[in-house]
Parts: sequence; C-alpha cells; structure tokens
Amino acid sequence: MYGPLNITPAGLANEALQFQNKLAAAFETLRKVDDVDYGATPREEVWRDGKVVLYRFVGEGKPTARVPILMSYALVNRPYMVDLQADRSLVKGLLARGEDVYIIDWGYPDRSDRFLELDDYINRFIDGAVDHLRDRCGLDAINLLGICQGGAFSLCYAALHPHKIRNLITMVTPVDFHTPDNMLSNWTRDMDVDLFVDAMGNVPADMMNAGYLMLKPFRLNLQKYVGLVDILDDRRAVEDFLRMEKWIFDSPDLAGEAFRQFTKQFYQDNGLVNGTIEIGGEPVDLGFVDMPVLNIFAEQDHLVPPDASRALQRLVGTEDYTELSFRGGHIGIYVSSRAQRDVPETIHTWLRQRAN
Repeated sequence: MYGPLNITPAGLANEALQFQNKLAAAFETLRKVDDVDYGATPREEVWRDGKVVLYRFVGEGKPTARVPILMSYALVNRPYMVDLQADRSLVKGLLARGEDVYIIDWGYPDRSDRFLELDDYINRFIDGAVDHLRDRCGLDAINLLGICQGGAFSLCYAALHPHKIRNLITMVTPVDFHTPDNMLSNWTRDMDVDLFVDAMGNVPADMMNAGYLMLKPFRLNLQKYVGLVDILDDRRAVEDFLRMEKWIFDSPDLAGEAFRQFTKQFYQDNGLVNGTIEIGGEPVDLGFVDMPVLNIFAEQDHLVPPDASRALQRLVGTEDYTELSFRGGHIGIYVSSRAQRDVPETIHTWLRQRAN
C-alpha cells in the first residue's frame, strides 16, 4: 500500500520518463512551428476615422442576409478573438450561414488619444460606422453585436439611437457591475481612478493584463504553462497555444479619459442598473432599448459572471428578449468546439426569425 494517492516508485519513474520524452520532442516541434497570427478570414477596410477602422469580412460566397451585423469588441484586447483561426471563428460560422459581418477595430491608442471620451467611442466611432453601413446598404437600421465591454457600449448606443438598430445581440456583456461574485468590480470599487489616470495618462496594456491574470493567478500564470508540457510533441496544438498567447499579450493601451469615465460610471456607480450613466451629456436609459435583444453569456465566466449579464432582462424596454446560457468561460464562448456549432447557429436563426 502506498497511501490514498497511490503514488508508487514505478509510477514516478514512468512519469519522469514521459516528461523527458515530451521535452525531447519539444526541440523538434518548436523547430517546425511557424510564426502564428490570428485573424483567419480575409477582410477589407470600408471606413476609417483616425485609428479606428471598420472592416468587412469576406466569405467564400456572397452574403444572403439583407441586414449586416456590426461587431463592437472591448477596448482591452484586439477584436480578432472572434476570428482567431480557421476552425475557431465565430465570424466564419456566421459567414457560412450567409450573414454579412463587419467589425470595428479600435486600433492602438497613443498619447494623442489620451483625452478620448466614451462619447467619442459611442457617438463618434460606433455611430460613424453605423451610419456608414446604413448608407452602404440603403437601410434605416442595422444589426449590432456587442461583446464584453463592447456590449456595454452597444447597450448605450442602442439606448441613445434606437432608431438605427434593428436587432441587438450582446455577448458576455456586463450589465450589473455589483454582483457579489464579480471580483474585478470589487477590486475597482474603491480605486482612486482620478489619481490613477492623472498620474498614468493612458493605461498601459501590460498593467491591465497583469490585473486580469491575477484574477486566476494559479490557473493563468502557472497551470497553463505546466500543461504545455503535455502538448510539446504536437505541432498543431503548440501553434494553437502560441496563437492564443499572442492574442492575450497583444493588447492596446487604454485612452485615459475613457478609462476614467468607464470605471467611475460602470464599475463604481453601477450606472446601467442605477440609470446614472451619461454619454456626451445625454442620459442612458435602457428602457429605450426597444428592439429585439439576444443576450448570450457564459456560465463559468470569471470576468462577467452570469448574474451580471442576466440583469439586462429587467432593464431593457423590449418585450422581445432572448437569453442563451452557454456552458463555458469568457474565452471558450468563442473558441470551443461547442461554441463553433451552437453560437453562430443561434445568432443566425434568431436573426432570421426577425428578418421581416
């Protein structure tokens, strides 16, 4: 008997041998690994305002949908998590079903963008992209898909400009920022954001990434790299791992003034729930979100807990409200095999039911 863990000398020796073989294979695997990048689908620039670019994704066939989808991503990461690679792409899944898909790329803010406000992101950039698509497609209103912080922006936009949005889709979008299980919100609740922004100017991407990693320090700083050993003899798996790492650490700095406003109004004041948010001097009332809403959230999301997203149902003015609860985490909702099957199909079917 060797105790409840059933650890034996022979077992330890076998594990050591397997570890040695994996490391030996790593030299050959890493020699063959190509430089990885994300963004699998061809795209074309159709509109620009400074560093902010609107891209149209180009599928293998022409879209059959009459109303385009505009994607609005968060500011803290590059938007191509939705199109990470050929077999992990929400965009590809939507294009395959005939949707016409566009995305806003916020670019990389520098010191010249220090004083960009939420008003710029919502009433200048999103509104400019929406108006371009309305003119391009000859439509009064388009479909808007907001993701994470981009979903919060989309809710504000839809409340301020409801006549321009036909259908609204939110994915892993925080609404109630004061749920007890929202660790990120608890961290920022008592933050002196004025002192922080006045001292830093723009918020460095590395500082933001360090904060996100510390939400799950063992899992995100140690465990995943230990687990890397198990795939060192699999070139494709290593390339997938490196692609994800490259996306994680290719993060833009954040415009200081917009960060100040978002932290105060959303995280600290819980403004979407309390009705205290103002964008460009105009109050944001989610009761004016009267178009159909599809709210998709992840059940194991450590950044946007499910209850933080579910709060949307009681705040919007529409009676056409649908939820999709997805088993997975904040990133898994884009890249897992189940997500590739379920999420694009759900969005496509939901939109087709409201196509008239």
